[in-house]
Amino acid sequence: MLASGLVACAPGQLVKTAMPTETQATYIPPDLATPETITPIPSASITAIPVTSSPPAPLSQYTISANLDYAAHFLLVDEEITYFNNSRENLPDLVLVVEPNRYPGAFNLLSFTWKSGAAISDYSLDGAVMRIPLDPPLPPGGRLDLVLSFESTLPGQESPYGYTERQTNLGDWYPFIPPYKPGEGWLTRERSGQGEHLAYESADFLVNFSLANLNSASGQPLTIAASGLPETSSDSLQYRLQAARSFALSISPLFQVQETLVGDVTVKSYTFPFHPAADGPALQETAKALSAFSEIFGPYPHPCLSVVEADFLNGMEYDGLIFLSHAFYEFYTGDQKSNLTIIAAHEVAHQWWYGLIGNDQANEPWLDEALSTYSELLFYERVYPQLATWWRENRIDFHEPQGWVDSTIYEFGPQDFYPYRNAVYLRGALFLADLRQAIGDETFLSFLRNYLQQFSHHQSTGDDFFSVLAKHTTVDLSGLIATYFAKR
Repeated sequence: MLASGLVACAPGQLVKTAMPTETQATYIPPDLATPETITPIPSASITAIPVTSSPPAPLSQYTISANLDYAAHFLLVDEEITYFNNSRENLPDLVLVVEPNRYPGAFNLLSFTWKSGAAISDYSLDGAVMRIPLDPPLPPGGRLDLVLSFESTLPGQESPYGYTERQTNLGDWYPFIPPYKPGEGWLTRERSGQGEHLAYESADFLVNFSLANLNSASGQPLTIAASGLPETSSDSLQYRLQAARSFALSISPLFQVQETLVGDVTVKSYTFPFHPAADGPALQETAKALSAFSEIFGPYPHPCLSVVEADFLNGMEYDGLIFLSHAFYEFYTGDQKSNLTIIAAHEVAHQWWYGLIGNDQANEPWLDEALSTYSELLFYERVYPQLATWWRENRIDFHEPQGWVDSTIYEFGPQDFYPYRNAVYLRGALFLADLRQAIGDETFLSFLRNYLQQFSHHQSTGDDFFSVLAKHTTVDLSGLIATYFAKR
């Protein structure tokens, strides 16, 4: 995620964004007759290698049937979870993360049973953490099947979860089982003033999604953006997403849809009809980033990527779906010196640094955020090499970032966005730049790919990062690490 309520209009100049109104631009319908195919960007001297890591077998499974009354902001959900204990420990309890329970009325549990039909009544629900004691404990390789139904009155908020006048967003909208960390337990974290706090296991998703009314209250038809392509075209849309961290949706009566192809991956763009000059570039920059990172890091693992204009002031990543703030469209400069391009690359990079490799986003946010920020430079070097120096000056150097790269989200308060960003995102990118210079381009890219190979579909830690790095170089990096990290 790039949380930013500010948009760069020119190097060194930042302005507050304002909510655009429907009278600010006249919508011109795009020509969607023939989706454009993006030609893969030529590789540099380093040949990309595929990600060969496979998910832990078997993966847990989520089967979700949801019905949304868009006008009433009301969601009814039936969910079945099949969980496999892929750890080497007996599990004395089972934990579900229930983010909707943070909001009044957003999680009303209607029924909760084992698949056998036996009621689950001895659970506790404290904030966003639901805990079920297990007697006997679940052994390694063991399986549990849970069935629950709940209803949600969605919160009105400019957020990846909730609704505004323009859209309804469903991010982290269903209970899910977090990773289990040997020696520590379930990886659950509390929210903070900055950053993200959730951790996810890779799982398989089957989602059936329907609308109580196909039109909005104004009578306009509703359009659904999702983490995958629907397999059905009836009133109930069915989606499958395999080996993914999450499944997200966004629904709006305003969406204008464009699409293109990157190889056999469909890239779909969903935008509001207020800044049409930015709609095509948002799609194309997303597609170019997907192509570039597929070559640099390894293939993108899903058949579809949705890029959605968001009615909130930041970017956000989910597997198969990314949000880009409406502000990036509003202040689009008409060229690649724009946050629309920068943050599109950032959020697409999260499909590798979050989607493929999971991490403790609360205690080690640099593992996904610093890598995604530095990936912006890799994108510019590959696609717009003439702007690589501009990226460094505008994105990093202008802010003169300070702080420790390995800071946690709990070291920053609600007003500390810039200190958090500067330490984790920007200083993190500087660390990676200096690391690349110290060990050389070829070794650096080989290390990143090998790191992806080893930890795709798993959880990674800073220790894992440096352990893989140590196998790729004999250069003494102690001084470099001490410059950027407080805890190593």
